Amino acid sequence: MDARGLTRRGVMAAAGAMALAGALPVRAEGGMTPLKLLLDWYINPNHAPILVAEKSGAFARRGLAVEIVEPADPNDPPKLVAAGQADIAITYQPQLTMQVDQGLPLARIGVLIDTPLNMLLALGDGPVKTIADLKGRKVGFSVGGFEDGLLGTMLGTAGLTLKDVELVNVNFTLAQSLMSGAADAVIGAYRNYELNILAIEGKPAQSFFVEDFGVPSYDELVFVAQRGKAMGAQMAAFLDAIQEGVALTINKPDTAWGMFIDGRPQLDDELNKRAFRDTLIRFAHVTRAADASRYSAFAQYLESMGLIGKARPGSEYLMQPG
Repeated sequence: MDARGLTRRGVMAAAGAMALAGALPVRAEGGMTPLKLLLDWYINPNHAPILVAEKSGAFARRGLAVEIVEPADPNDPPKLVAAGQADIAITYQPQLTMQVDQGLPLARIGVLIDTPLNMLLALGDGPVKTIADLKGRKVGFSVGGFEDGLLGTMLGTAGLTLKDVELVNVNFTLAQSLMSGAADAVIGAYRNYELNILAIEGKPAQSFFVEDFGVPSYDELVFVAQRGKAMGAQMAAFLDAIQEGVALTINKPDTAWGMFIDGRPQLDDELNKRAFRDTLIRFAHVTRAADASRYSAFAQYLESMGLIGKARPGSEYLMQPG
């Protein structure tokens, strides 16, 4: 298999269409309560506990009929939840913080991955061995704004600024841009994906984890709901089912892998197998776990970068159903 053509987008399933959800839950056929869950991206191993909860009957045992929807645009899910067009969305702590600052009525109700996956990545046999080696070199990125801020913080640990590098938009072809020489390093690579793309190609990697270079730790993937609906009983039931899915995924990974690819043969490839293995240690063991001080610290960090107007107390980003 040639991983040169693989991207995080390319190895995942095609996006599904989004249908509107009613403002209040209604009883579905068979007495089940429908919930519309919008993913942050196409289905991938980051979502394994969700599919395991579905396939194992964890949702159904709690009276939930969960519709899992892949987004046509990854930026849309939180906005659609805020507008009442879906019940729950997966997003990222930094994005949630910025969206609350923009006035969206959202709250984090649970967590799926509670450590950063983001990193700066270079080839192990290339010229970048330290952050200081980035001076005068090309750094690829996919999403401006937050990734620029991360890179700026990391560069600062070596006395550099963004003016010391050449930023190149590589449009999600992060590992490929390294292998082609289009970039000397990339920001926004994921520890469970781009590292494995390089490994499949037999390329050594040089990794720089963001939290090791001045960036406060944060939750990578969180569940968010509209503030007015966040405390509903169906939200608590959903989180209980996700907790069950996480436990099964961690405790019985072979069984969970079978559930993950069941009905989705396009996911049964070497890259997803490796990513699944590497993501197991990343899933939050307590889906409802919340640390307000951690959210306060990260909001203050975003404020210091000028990405939000004013940091709020961490408790203002969090709601805990049940």
